[in-house]
Amino acid sequence: MYIFKNAIRNILRSKGRNFLIGIIACVIAISSCISLSIKKSASKVETEGLKSLSVTAQISLDRQSLMKKAEKDGTDMREMMSNYKNLPLNQLEKYAKSKNVNDFYYTLTSSVNTSGTLKAVDTSDSSNEVKDEQSSLSSKMNNAPRFEGGMGKQGDFSVIGYSSKSAMTDFKSGASKLTSGQMFSEDASDMKCLVSDELTALNSLKVGDKITIANPNTASETYTLTIAGIYHNNQSSSDDSPMRFSTSSDPANHIYTSYSTLKFITTLSTKNATTSTDSETGKTITTALREQVSGTYVVKDVNALNAFTKDAKTMGLAGYYTVNSKDVSNYEQSLVPIKNLSKFADVFLILVLLIGGIILVVLNIFNIRERKYEVGVLTAIGMKKWKVAIQYISEMFLVTFIAIIIGTGIGAAASVPTANTLLQSQITSQQTQVQQERSNFGSGQMADRPSNFQTNRDSKQVVNYINNINANTDIDVVLQLVGIGVILTIISSLAAIVFILRYEPLKILTNRS
Repeated sequence: MYIFKNAIRNILRSKGRNFLIGIIACVIAISSCISLSIKKSASKVETEGLKSLSVTAQISLDRQSLMKKAEKDGTDMREMMSNYKNLPLNQLEKYAKSKNVNDFYYTLTSSVNTSGTLKAVDTSDSSNEVKDEQSSLSSKMNNAPRFEGGMGKQGDFSVIGYSSKSAMTDFKSGASKLTSGQMFSEDASDMKCLVSDELTALNSLKVGDKITIANPNTASETYTLTIAGIYHNNQSSSDDSPMRFSTSSDPANHIYTSYSTLKFITTLSTKNATTSTDSETGKTITTALREQVSGTYVVKDVNALNAFTKDAKTMGLAGYYTVNSKDVSNYEQSLVPIKNLSKFADVFLILVLLIGGIILVVLNIFNIRERKYEVGVLTAIGMKKWKVAIQYISEMFLVTFIAIIIGTGIGAAASVPTANTLLQSQITSQQTQVQQERSNFGSGQMADRPSNFQTNRDSKQVVNYINNINANTDIDVVLQLVGIGVILTIISSLAAIVFILRYEPLKILTNRS
């Protein structure tokens, strides 16, 4: 008890020195509290977000692997691509039987032309140079040989057939909304469709009117659809993407219908198509409407996604096909600022502890030199050296403990606003970096340009960064701060302990100056 009473008396006697030590320890506590709160909250956001994330996955052709293999083997890329096409619906449904798949839906996409008086929406106000480039690109695409299962000609509209309402992700997310009429029947091939409000305004159309679309490969092949409803799309022609291959990439020119309806059209087109063989390449050319089926698998979480990937490989999925998830990719992108903030908190915590620890050690070295005579007296009157050492450690611990309590309170109050301010800074930095990368491709447009009609709707993904973090200080953070205080006390007191154990009391007293 005497040791602790004497430690308290010494603290009160040397108020200035201990106040300085307390301020340093308090600053360390505040900084550590904020850093640890940010780290814990960032980890919690990532973990809980992944658990609650509704994950969808697609099976797609791994073109990068095919390109590498073609380069390695010296094989013609076109020939290799013709051997590995996108999976047909029956194979996609095969993998949907995995026990890790909760739901499965699919879409069918085709490109068609206007017919008669029907006009496509085109609000591009780009320069003549850009228009000339678009015209040249479109001309090259439309004049290119149309291989079976290949690209074919690009039309004015994209017709998308959905297997169910679950597949209509734009309507589920709120990007599109039905403004008049009603939804088409999911199971019937009744030739009913939804068109955009911009398209109806341009062509003076209303619900119940009929529109005629044509095969881009042969203008005489036409199909008539009845407008069942009109929708509004928030990402339509007002979208800042003037450089497009064709008007079909504009959401205002998307025609929605059931899978059954569009499949009926493409099947009829294939039945009535004419084919020929290219004399140079030997490839089969067809006038049939090109179509692309895309399946989406709904799984419980990321672990289920990994399990489904293994199931698909076990069920016979070829090595050049990959299971990927845009939900996981987008979520990981949204976490980039938080992860950067967590790394910054790590570095900041290490620097604070390192610099603060060095300062405390230096202060204690000077402190013990000033109190060298006191050590000699205490040991000379019979106090054990380890007791003297405990007294100095107790003094340091009491000062540090009080400073940590104060610092933890201040840090807890400042952690949330500080964390969100730093997070906003990281988000701004990340957005600037992304914008700079896009500008390197030409004002942010070339990087967003869709490579074909299949990816038009998903080519311009907007990352919604997590812009708020609840960096509250909990019991785990407090315990970690106590641990930091104990470690700092031991490290900063080592100099005093070494001094006390090293020198003899008589030597200290005789060498007093």
